[in-house]
Amino acid sequence: MRLAVASGKGGTGKTTLSVSLARAYEGPSVYLDCDVEEPNGNIFLKPDIINYVSVKTPVPEVDKDRCDGCGKCAEFCNFNAIAIAGGKPIVFPELCHGCGGCEMVCPAKAITEVGRKAGSIAVGETGTISTAEGLLDIGNAMAPPVIREVKKYIREDALNIIDCPPGNSCPMITAVKDVDFVILVTEPTPFGLNDLILAVETVRELEIPFGVVINRSDSGDGRVVKYCRNEGINLLLEIPESRELAEAYSKGADMVDSVPGLEEKLKGLISEIEQTAAEVSK
Repeated sequence: MRLAVASGKGGTGKTTLSVSLARAYEGPSVYLDCDVEEPNGNIFLKPDIINYVSVKTPVPEVDKDRCDGCGKCAEFCNFNAIAIAGGKPIVFPELCHGCGGCEMVCPAKAITEVGRKAGSIAVGETGTISTAEGLLDIGNAMAPPVIREVKKYIREDALNIIDCPPGNSCPMITAVKDVDFVILVTEPTPFGLNDLILAVETVRELEIPFGVVINRSDSGDGRVVKYCRNEGINLLLEIPESRELAEAYSKGADMVDSVPGLEEKLKGLISEIEQTAAEVSK
């Protein structure tokens, strides 16, 4: 099963829930940290790193001796990664999405794709949990290629928990693509509700089954609960404010063992999601 944990905004407890689910699950699980701009699940799981893998993305390299300056590559590129100046193309690698179209449309065959380092993946394990943590290189703005490489460590014989980047843009969509279920983590505040509405619209557009978990549920008001009821959204779990959980988080400790009753709640959550995903897939 592929289970994504996402949120419309940062700081809602997405990583806290993802790590705790991996800890609570009784069988083999895979924790995939796709929040590649600022991964931090390793602080809590403390995996033994087995391997580091470099992630490269294809960018165009122009043979200026063969190029006749026709400009077809620049016309094709929707991301302005190639511009024509003085009759010759200028490549902006940081804007390139690696689609390969410029190479295909070049009539002079003057463009070839070369690998440009975009980030890295730390592969490890801790107990029955396998881990893959993506890290985007400083100065690189393209998170999706690194996220796609992290997702290659999904296993068919395990519960795969994908810790998504915050927001509702390309990185989040790349992370939730082809999953079986999405947990949307939110908080009972005006900002939490606003960003939850955007996240709900996104996963509905992608036609992925989902439910909502409210973190720090007793710290705000009832507007999120009211929204979920009005929209017919399954409210999976409410996690109240907890000093024990906050202390464990601040120390990078095992949060499941630190909060009495949390493990059983999370096991019940996983069981409910597995049942829902199985019914949808029929």
